[in-house]
Parts: sequence; C-alpha cells; structure tokens
Amino acid sequence: MSRPRHALAPILALLCATACGGGGDGTDAAASGSKPTPAPATTTAKPTPTSAPTLPPGKAGAAPLFSHGRRDHGKHIALTFDADMTSDQGPRAARGEHFDNPALIATLRRLKVPATLFMTGRWAEQYPDQARSIGADPLFEVANHSYSHHAFATPCYGLPPVKGGARADVEKAFAAFRRAGVEWTVPYFRFPGGCHNPSVLKELGPAKVTAVQWDVISGDAFAKRPGPVADEVLAKARPGSVVVMHCTRSAAPATEAAVRTIVPRLRERGYEFVRVSDLIAGG
Repeated sequence: MSRPRHALAPILALLCATACGGGGDGTDAAASGSKPTPAPATTTAKPTPTSAPTLPPGKAGAAPLFSHGRRDHGKHIALTFDADMTSDQGPRAARGEHFDNPALIATLRRLKVPATLFMTGRWAEQYPDQARSIGADPLFEVANHSYSHHAFATPCYGLPPVKGGARADVEKAFAAFRRAGVEWTVPYFRFPGGCHNPSVLKELGPAKVTAVQWDVISGDAFAKRPGPVADEVLAKARPGSVVVMHCTRSAAPATEAAVRTIVPRLRERGYEFVRVSDLIAGG
C-alpha cells in the first residue's frame, strides 16, 4: 500500500461503516474547465470466465495475493472500484440513500476506460439492472468483494466479523451475482477493508480466487471535492499500479469528477488503462 497502515486507521474507521478508503478536501479539479484527452482505442480482449488469469496458490493451498503488476512491462494501470453495500444497509437504501453511481459508470464508458468492479453481493441484489449492465460490458469485469462487507480478519476498522465463514460469504456473493443476471465474473476477491491474515487466506484457497489488494489509495471515500483525490492518484501512480476507488454515491460523492481529471492526465503521461486481469496476465 502507498501509506503505512497505521496512518490510515482514522480514515478507514470512518469509511468502513459503508465503504473502504480515505477522505479529503481541496480544489475542485472538475472546475478547471480542461477537456478530457480523447481515449485511445482499447485492443485488449475481455477474458472469458474460464480464461481470466489467476496466480498460483500460496503455501498449503492458500489464496494468493496480488497488489500490483509489473513495473517494467509498459505503462499500464488498473482503476478498480469497490461497489460497497453491507448486508444490513437495505433500510438505508429504502430511505433513499444511493450506494450506486451511474454517472461514474457512464463517464468510464464515455472515456473508454477499462476497469474492474469489485461488487458485494448485497450491492448486486440492490441494483441488479446495473450489475447486469456492468457485467455485460466488454470494458468492465466484475469481481467479488464479499456478500456482507463484514470483516474477514479482525480487528478491521470497526467492521463486524463475517458470519458463517469466509469461503461461504464469498460463494454467497458469487451466487448473488448469478441471481442478478451478471453474465460472468472473474475469480478475483477483495477483502473488505483490505483486512486479512494467513488463516483466512488458507480458508479461501478452495474457492480458487486470487485476492486483489492495491498499491494506490485514492482517498475518494467521503471526499467532498475531487481535487485531492485526483492529486493523490496522480502523485502515487506507477507502471503496474492498482488504484482503489469506489462506486458508491453516498460514501464517495467526488469520485466521478476526480476520474474526469485522472484519466486524461495519466493518458498524457503515456499510461494505458487496463483491467486487473490484464495486469495479472502480464506477469
């Protein structure tokens, strides 16, 4: 990760009530008036469910961890978005809170930015039409962010422990995607809060998933202005980076505007946006 874990605790303690990441404020990057650089054509084929690459199992068959791609294999970068919704947030959604972000997805499509969406199963249940649309779009791939968004290892910034076991929760999320009609998913999993330990990695081994972390924290969670979010990503991005952001209006309201700055600026630097599967395929 790009910062020491202890430095993120105050941010993540607030964040993990609804999402994962950090916050901030500053100059509104969207107000600059700059126009996005036209997106280059995307030539990377979307992997099929059976062809999506994974890493070899770890010790004793434990699920492997992936945090970034190769630094010497071209200027590739993966934007990832956590579509967070915990299993107990249905009443909040019923009262009108928005855990989705259609404008963000529309912007990624308009700018032709491939991305990996880590969904919770509860999010897919709440927004099945959006989940299906994202899953069917060749720009995107849908990955697993648990069903419940509860802690797979504790302590984890105030998240309650997952019930019924880690593997069962992961498989429950995949089942929720199928019920929502998601065309296919990739065999990648992201821990809520990023919290894990050797025991839970071993438990997830039979699920045949690669656990995907990150090396760039955008700080988009609860950020009121996009400027600091864009600045953080632009300052930390490196070849092979995996950037963690969020697809949740209530918890990350500035993300879409930040993306409108991040994408053209990184393209000006020669970066190509890819999915996590593309980074893993590249070694």
